[in-house]
Amino acid sequence: MVQREKRLDSQRLLEGCLAAFIHAGTIELSLDQLAGRVGISKRMLIHYFGGREEIEEGAMALLEERLRRQFAPEAFAPAASLETVVSALWKQTTASESRGVLLLVMDLSRRAWNGSPRAQAFYAEQQRLWVQLLMKFLPRRPIVEELLQLYQGAVLAFLITGDAKPGKRSLLKFLSSRGRERG
Repeated sequence: MVQREKRLDSQRLLEGCLAAFIHAGTIELSLDQLAGRVGISKRMLIHYFGGREEIEEGAMALLEERLRRQFAPEAFAPAASLETVVSALWKQTTASESRGVLLLVMDLSRRAWNGSPRAQAFYAEQQRLWVQLLMKFLPRRPIVEELLQLYQGAVLAFLITGDAKPGKRSLLKFLSSRGRERG
């Protein structure tokens, strides 16, 4: 019973840590900052998780799980058009409540670029999930990969400018120009 309670407590704390990382838009919070945002002492964080790396690992795994559910092909109707799916994804991605997640994913991407094996694995898994999702609606891998690159660039421009319209316009233009290639 005590072990089960500790697992539940650590799961709640991990969810609180992920929420703190998302709110900050970065995983680069000190243990003191993280403890303050979660409402627990630094000592108790270490007690539950062992250290910073374990907290980050758990938070990344939890974020992966959430993103996997959010971007699962089953989340869309089987007969949905690719334009409908991309428009829904863009709307969800650029919603104000998604900003912290976007910034956190960008922070993890920066870590991947700097050589972090765990961040590289996170990035590779996100790429795989996006390709899997888009392939359900467009079974042409080269076009899906091109669309994904465009999408990622549009997200970066959105984060910089705060304007979602140019990105959506570019994505829909790409899809309409590739329409004849999809058949």
